[in-house]
Amino acid sequence: MQTHSLIIIGGGPIGLACALEAKKQGIDHLIIEKGTLTNSIYHYPVNMTFFSTSERLEIGGVPFVSTNPKPTRSEALEYYRRVTADAKVNIHLFEEVLEVKGQEKKNKAQDFIYAVRTNKRIYSAHHIIIATGFYDIPYKLNIPGEELPKVKHYYNDPHYYAFQNVAVVGAMNSAVDAALETWRKGATVTMIIRSTEIGQRVKYWVRPDIENRIEEGSIKAYFNSSVVAIKDGEIDIQTPEGIVTIKNDWVIAMTGYQPNLPFLRKIGIELCEDAVCKPTYSEETHETNLPNIYLAGVICGGMNTHRLFIENSREHAVKIIQAILAKKKSQG
Repeated sequence: MQTHSLIIIGGGPIGLACALEAKKQGIDHLIIEKGTLTNSIYHYPVNMTFFSTSERLEIGGVPFVSTNPKPTRSEALEYYRRVTADAKVNIHLFEEVLEVKGQEKKNKAQDFIYAVRTNKRIYSAHHIIIATGFYDIPYKLNIPGEELPKVKHYYNDPHYYAFQNVAVVGAMNSAVDAALETWRKGATVTMIIRSTEIGQRVKYWVRPDIENRIEEGSIKAYFNSSVVAIKDGEIDIQTPEGIVTIKNDWVIAMTGYQPNLPFLRKIGIELCEDAVCKPTYSEETHETNLPNIYLAGVICGGMNTHRLFIENSREHAVKIIQAILAKKKSQG
């Protein structure tokens, strides 16, 4: 069984930031990531542009130079790959953590240790950082037909939908990008939106584009509406005027994503008993109710995934590593 001072679960930007800070302080570390490097960013749409400027996405003090002030997905992937390679970050990819269990201490002076079981092997670690983000579990529509192959909860390349009848469910950035990009590739696009308007958090340089396309009729939008059934060749939409059935080849359900809170519960981290389900942790050290297990990044917000981003979560790495160093010092 391999033993590490620190195991970081999640190989996104914040997990990498934690590894860089650990390496800087001489702490033996290992990142375990269930997918590819920066897996969430990899699954963003190919043409995506970040809302943040490049310097706000930097980690470990390494400059992020992009062609434009707001970098693209491909630029971010290359930046984080180069940072990982240049720093020689210890990372295992395509390996999923299944279980974390505390080992019984022989005496009070003994450092706490955890067994970390993955789909490939078992490790042990004195400290664990969970930085798993929120892009793993999509919100389901929970309607008949959602299991059909034509329903996509992740959107990637607009060319795939060229000359098809596409329904886009949602009104935030990902839905708006999918609607505009597939329409520009020749798709007949219909948006189904629960509220009365396009989402308030849609990027300011994109909002006029989607509103103008809807106003001119290039993209059809049903407001105050929802999809109630998905079938081969068509979908049923509940509108204020009643059920409308339209032709359909693909449903792009951009209904948002949620963090893997069941994993936190499974290993024993306490969550608030409300709709947000915010995990229990110290704001100063980010240590949870489980000794030596810390949270970093958007997972700290529970279901409130719009409060934390790369730019305001990078500081978690420093807080956590300083807390670990303080513990090591107090233990001699």
